[in-house]
Amino acid sequence: MSGQIMPCSPQEIGSLFLFEKLSPEQLGRLCCEGRVELFEPGPVYTEGDPATCFFVLIEGTVVLSRRVGGDDVEVTRTSQRGVYAGAMQAYIGDRVRQAYNNSMRVTEPSRFFVLPADIFADVMNEWFPMAVHLLEGLFFGSKRTQAVIGQQERLLALGSLSAGLTHELNNPAAAAVRATATLRERVAKMRRKLAMIAEGPFSRDALASLVEIQERTAERVAKAPVLSPLEAADREDLLTDWLEDHGVGQAWQLAPAFVQAGLDVDWLDQVAAAVDEEILPGAVAWLNYTIETELLMNEIEDSTTRISHLVDAAKQYSQLDRAPYRTVDVHELLDSTLLMLSGKIGGGIQVVKEYDRTLPPVPAYPAELNQVWTNLIDNAVSAINGAGGTGTLTVRTALDHERLLVEFRDTGPGVPPEIKDRIFDPFFTTKPVGEGTGLGLDISRRIVLNKHHGSLRVESVPGDTRFQVLLPLTAELPDTSIEQAEEAV
Repeated sequence: MSGQIMPCSPQEIGSLFLFEKLSPEQLGRLCCEGRVELFEPGPVYTEGDPATCFFVLIEGTVVLSRRVGGDDVEVTRTSQRGVYAGAMQAYIGDRVRQAYNNSMRVTEPSRFFVLPADIFADVMNEWFPMAVHLLEGLFFGSKRTQAVIGQQERLLALGSLSAGLTHELNNPAAAAVRATATLRERVAKMRRKLAMIAEGPFSRDALASLVEIQERTAERVAKAPVLSPLEAADREDLLTDWLEDHGVGQAWQLAPAFVQAGLDVDWLDQVAAAVDEEILPGAVAWLNYTIETELLMNEIEDSTTRISHLVDAAKQYSQLDRAPYRTVDVHELLDSTLLMLSGKIGGGIQVVKEYDRTLPPVPAYPAELNQVWTNLIDNAVSAINGAGGTGTLTVRTALDHERLLVEFRDTGPGVPPEIKDRIFDPFFTTKPVGEGTGLGLDISRRIVLNKHHGSLRVESVPGDTRFQVLLPLTAELPDTSIEQAEEAV
């Protein structure tokens, strides 16, 4: 938006704090190569447009805003003379993308001293060469430091995830190894028992009945009901009494396996009716080996399935075999992240999922969203652990004004009001030295805002802290432009 050109007075612009130390010759050059413009209420420039001018307020009221998702959020409103905005990094040149990082409007007729960006760059380099070198070093040094520590933050998170994944994989793997060793022992005993049966006085019909019962027993194991501890104890007592009454030795050892397999007294009555009384103890022992092998194979299957699910979750979390930008179901990402962090979450924290499964998939960078979930869950777990180690983490999804909401709620002590406005600042952390870099929330904010054009906000009172990620349901093509530095008045 162009304003009305007005006369430029070196004395007037020299009264602004930004130019008060300049010589009369320098002020004269600024007035010669710059201009004074009067803007009526309305927009002056728009975020994202090429940064062509540097603005200094002479009189009036200026409002700066940032685009967050589909909304413009006001960040500054002031009438102070001399405040400035616009092409503030023009002196850096083409090494960064020169675009307005905010939108500016005025609420009343306002006068600005306006300096074209190329002139601003020239006078800065000519009049303040040392200051320019220092500012460039600060700008790029901060970027490099942030990038290095950001990478370290990712490596620390990866190390934590690797340790948790190793722990989670170790449990089912160890269970499978133990079950395999026990299964080998049971199969060997079954072979010996088979040899004894073959040498014994069993008729052909008796052996056929025994094999048929064995098959039906194996089928019954696969359909065994889940019993409460009290129900299981009662059934074990009944089976123990039945086995002892029918002369079966070590009844107290056989009964628990039979109950776990879903067998009851009625089933044993069917077995007793199908075989002769003298071979019943041997038949029961033979069926016990069948039951044990079936239960051990179920255990091995459960363990290897658990390992497979963990590997799938790791692939989902890392997105190694997926396109970097695609349409995703956020619930799959949340589940994989929670599974990857289950070791760190621990048993003292109850995880509650309140998912709205009717929500549509959204276009996103899934691997980077997983990093956001990781940072927010990690902070919630740290908050709960700092308050005693027990609490609830609630992960909720919902539709919020045409945007998808992902909320992480914890029952920790909350974010103190005096630091609430600083928690998203780079390098700000409340964790002890060595436990945090202060970049987790900054990285998350930049991923949500810059990469997904969404928003990240926090609401907190003691016992109820909620970090809310809002993602647009539709998106333009991914933005591959260079990340811009924050600008402010």
